[in-house]
Amino acid sequence: MTTTHAAPKFRHKVTVGLLAALLGVVGAQWWYLKRPYAWLVTTYSVVLMVLSAFAEVWWENPAFFLLFIPILNGFIEAIVWCLMSDAKFDARFNPGLTREHPSGWGAILVASFTLLIGTVAFMFGIAMIVIYIWSALGWLEGLNLQG
Repeated sequence: MTTTHAAPKFRHKVTVGLLAALLGVVGAQWWYLKRPYAWLVTTYSVVLMVLSAFAEVWWENPAFFLLFIPILNGFIEAIVWCLMSDAKFDARFNPGLTREHPSGWGAILVASFTLLIGTVAFMFGIAMIVIYIWSALGWLEGLNLQG
């Protein structure tokens, strides 16, 4: 009886970047890269999503704010991996495999998109935390924030 090993699958920077940018909250890029603790990121995020869903006002729940950690981590990882040189990325995630074509503009576009969306998400998170804390401290009493 012979055992055959499947050839290692080539991993692409653009795919990793898109997974990190769009589904980084659940650690999709970790699953794609076959990192050992991918299940931990996914479990953490799913638990926080469930806790946020059961809150009366989900955006005021601390679990919702803790979700910004894996979201921002996904954005940062997307930028880092997309801007990493092909040689360094391949040495780390594609040892012994040959890249047929350079990553090109796809990785740059994903990094740019991620920087834009990540900045918006980061600013939203900061604004939500500031408004929540200032409201809790009573600093916004008498102000009409509804327009």
